[in-house]
Amino acid sequence: MLRQWRATSADSVLLDGFHALKHALRFEARVPLALAADRRAVLALAEELAPDLTGPLSQMLREVPAETLSGLVPRPHPTGVAALAVRGSGRSGGSLTRTPAGGAPHDVRTAPVVVLDNPRHLGNVGAVIRLAAGAGAAGVLTTGSVDPWHPNVVRASAGLHFATVVEQCEPEALPSGPLFALDPEGEDIRTIALPDDALVAFGSERHGLSAALRDRADHLLALPMQPQVSSYNLATSVAMTLYHWMAGRPPAGD
Repeated sequence: MLRQWRATSADSVLLDGFHALKHALRFEARVPLALAADRRAVLALAEELAPDLTGPLSQMLREVPAETLSGLVPRPHPTGVAALAVRGSGRSGGSLTRTPAGGAPHDVRTAPVVVLDNPRHLGNVGAVIRLAAGAGAAGVLTTGSVDPWHPNVVRASAGLHFATVVEQCEPEALPSGPLFALDPEGEDIRTIALPDDALVAFGSERHGLSAALRDRADHLLALPMQPQVSSYNLATSVAMTLYHWMAGRPPAGD
């Protein structure tokens, strides 16, 4: 099992726990290996929380001793599930920064792209990806050295990397579209309607926006905040901004 895990992990990311595996499967990720310390308990959990996946899970889950699972992952999840999914498969398999062969230079997007400018906290990046998936954003792009597919980021996103596009890029490689950057000196976001094809950029948790991205912005926006409060958490800022965009659109089905 150890040899198979190592061979498969070279091109895959760790799905740590039942919920990460659930989301990956729902968004059509390729999962070549899925392990459980207690297969029967995991299938019972699936029957309760994700009955649509009970069949696929019953076919793919392989039971291994808890000691074996502990030897494969740094910290086994309480649900006793660990799986490997092919990076970039599922709905995350598209690209926001590369034009498909024969495609137009810019296909009009129907939802904003979240841009994280040199983020440092892996948990925050994962939380933002989870938010983007829930809000229906077109994807999440990160600049800087942090890999947005790092195992700790995937853990924090609960496997929702596979529900949206997640890529790493440099500022000059950002896709086309109006760039709205969050900055304390910007206009109150409540006075601006975010277009569907917007790029919405957020600075790092400590240093804010880089000069390069701030200078490139078409608009600077500020979130409402009471005096003497210094800042919001990165994921909170993204949530507020995406909700502002969502609030300006009719509910699905209307």
